[in-house]
Formats: sequence, C-alpha cells, structure tokens
Amino acid sequence: MAACPWAIAFAFFAVSVLINSQGAVVVSMLPLAYSLGIPGPVLLGVLPSVYGYFFLPNYPSDIATVNFDRSGTTRIGKYLFNHSFMMPGLVSVTVATVVAYSITTLFF
Repeated sequence: MAACPWAIAFAFFAVSVLINSQGAVVVSMLPLAYSLGIPGPVLLGVLPSVYGYFFLPNYPSDIATVNFDRSGTTRIGKYLFNHSFMMPGLVSVTVATVVAYSITTLFF
C-alpha cells in the first residue's frame, strides 16, 4: 500500500489535462491505481480530480466562450496558463476532491 494514496489525484488530473476526457481517465487510470494497491474508498474520494481539461484552453467550449463574450472579461491571456478558466477550475476541482476524499475517509 502506498504511503500517500491520495497523491494519485495529481496523476488523474495530469492525465485529464493531456487527453481531455474524464471517461478516458477513469477507464485507463483506475485499473492502474487499483493494481498499485490504492484502496477503493480512496479512489472514490479522489474521483473529482479527473476533471482537468479546463487547464489548457483548447477545448471547443472554452474557445467558443471567449468568442461569445462581448464584454471582454472572458479571455485567453498572452501566456498559455493565464486564462479566465484557470482559477475557478482549480479551486472547484481542489475543493471537490478534498471534500470527497474527506467524506470517504470518514465513512469507509
């Protein structure tokens, strides 16, 4: 068993950023994580971390949102990692993962 089983959440998030699909992350990474000896309740708790495709602004809905916003507040900055979706996405995924992990550690 791993010393920090919750750290698999970082791997889930990183793979999700690269392949832009929560379903593909679950199908490809859960068997790997389970074979590494990470308990099922931990995997259930870190499941919100599979949502990471907002991190790179290359998803069609992100691009469309920027184009539809006439006020100019939704934007992709001149650097790749400073767009309008970055902070809200990171905060919501982090909070959801911490809360879900806490719930699973309390009840399982």
